[in-house]
Amino acid sequence: MHHSEKVIIVEGLTDKRQIEKLITEAVKIICTNGTLGVEKFDDLMDSYDLDNKEVYILVDEDESGWKLRKQLKQELPHAIDIFTSSEYREVANTPRAILAAALATKHIAIDLSFLL
Repeated sequence: MHHSEKVIIVEGLTDKRQIEKLITEAVKIICTNGTLGVEKFDDLMDSYDLDNKEVYILVDEDESGWKLRKQLKQELPHAIDIFTSSEYREVANTPRAILAAALATKHIAIDLSFLL
């Protein structure tokens, strides 16, 4: 398995935009727009070759986020969890410094100015 490409799976477009502002490396960010049906999930697997990528899961700390994370982990056991603080619940509401630190701990290159 080669790890030339990293993929972060998020729930929504606001989450994607928030993360895009922080990272400095080429990472594909996929929005699920909520829970995934089998067909939609298979499309994602094929379109992005997720079995052969370094996959990260960064979803909201709420019921729908937990459900999605569980579903993704069943299908992608190699995926790496990134958690935001349950204090902020949603990725989009998490302060950039906290989000940047969470990404950095998983060796995703970020703009270090967000950690200051």
